[in-house]
Amino acid sequence: MANISDTSLSANLTHKTMTELFDLHCHSNASDGALSPQALMQRAQQQGVTCLALTDHDTINGLAAAEQQAKALNMRFISGIEISVTWENHCLHVVGLNIDPNNQALQLGITGLQSIRVERAQKIAHKLAQKRIPDVYAAVLDAAGSGMITRSHFADYLLKNGHVSTQQEAFDRYLGQGKAAYVSTTWASLPEAVAWITKAGGVAVLAHPLRYKLSTRWMNRLLTAFKSVGGQGIEVITARCSADEIAVVSKYARNFELLASIGSDFHNPANQWVELGRLQALPPNLTPIWQSFKL
Repeated sequence: MANISDTSLSANLTHKTMTELFDLHCHSNASDGALSPQALMQRAQQQGVTCLALTDHDTINGLAAAEQQAKALNMRFISGIEISVTWENHCLHVVGLNIDPNNQALQLGITGLQSIRVERAQKIAHKLAQKRIPDVYAAVLDAAGSGMITRSHFADYLLKNGHVSTQQEAFDRYLGQGKAAYVSTTWASLPEAVAWITKAGGVAVLAHPLRYKLSTRWMNRLLTAFKSVGGQGIEVITARCSADEIAVVSKYARNFELLASIGSDFHNPANQWVELGRLQALPPNLTPIWQSFKL
């Protein structure tokens, strides 16, 4: 599988034009998204996206189908992944863009993470059973199908079966940190995750950096560590980000000489606030991540 499906992409990605619309962070039902990889690509095209990266959690299972659909739609496609990371007791996400899905180091690494996800899901189900919500594991396993089981699958189950009134309430009452069914999990280390991505020929990007609610001092520590192990990018534009938030992350990008990425983190059409391609433009004084993509 080619990393980028359009052979002219390297020449055309040197800048963003009025005819180019990038979305470099989204999810299919290979992890916790609602749409199949094919339907995701179709929706992206309908929303005007011309270049899409599929970045499912800890899996590459949806990439082949997404790339095939992208070719049929004459869209540019970038193979990606979002890797779960534990750093200094914080759970972070590192996106890998322009990866080779056939790389053995990447495949071995995410196989380990997938085993951790299964073990976590079983523990969450056990804790919910202790709260008189039985038989959840079989239900979420069926809902996930061949995809990764995530906490969103548990939230969907709790909502569907009347245990909560919203998906957010599922996290607030049961699944969030410190709540009744929360399971503390150790994911890949930061050096491991970045190494898997770079060995696969990809570019490592710190996803949605403000979501971790780190102080400036801690963010500086994180970005120093991230750069030291080969991290190259930071997600400057995400869905629903404010001008102030863009300014904050843009400053980090400049201070640490990081490439600037852009992605909706789209999961579900039912969420009217997060849509494929509905993103603000990058500030002009940053270097777009797509300038680094090579065939």
